[in-house]
Amino acid sequence: MNGLAERFGDRARVSESYGDTTVDVAPADWIELLTYVRDDLGYAFFDWLTGVDEPPESFEVVAHVYNPVAGRRLLLRTRVPHDDPHLPSAVAVYRGANWHERETYEMFGVIFDGHPHLVPLLLPDGFEGHPLRKDFILAARVAKPWPGAKEPGESGHGAPSRRRTLPPGVPADWGPPDA
Repeated sequence: MNGLAERFGDRARVSESYGDTTVDVAPADWIELLTYVRDDLGYAFFDWLTGVDEPPESFEVVAHVYNPVAGRRLLLRTRVPHDDPHLPSAVAVYRGANWHERETYEMFGVIFDGHPHLVPLLLPDGFEGHPLRKDFILAARVAKPWPGAKEPGESGHGAPSRRRTLPPGVPADWGPPDA
């Protein structure tokens, strides 16, 4: 990408995949990258921001921006460690990041430093945990049986049944005794 190499040097890694351009930077360069692509490269439209859990080391924070004049998309990424998931808020650069950062905070536990109102957005009051983390136990899958056939023999068509197993990530001693 024009200008990225001059501005960031080896601090930014640019890659192409299926016609889309992705730029990876360290968390310290996150706000500078967002500001640069908006002001200097014309990516004025903020589309979305989310997190990706990459256990056990980190969360990846991904933002998608668009240049309406050139008709080009750009994917921006950074990684924050699991044990200290802090990243500067992008709300001062793209106001549309507000809701997305609140959702990412609530679902993954990534803390956006400097966010104007980083409070839960979607889950009911008193909800504990971050449900999009891969280590989050989905209690509903253990508490009540899945309504459809998931193992051979559970459909009632005479095939022999295998032993019942718990969903991935659920400890063996968790849930009702017949699980």
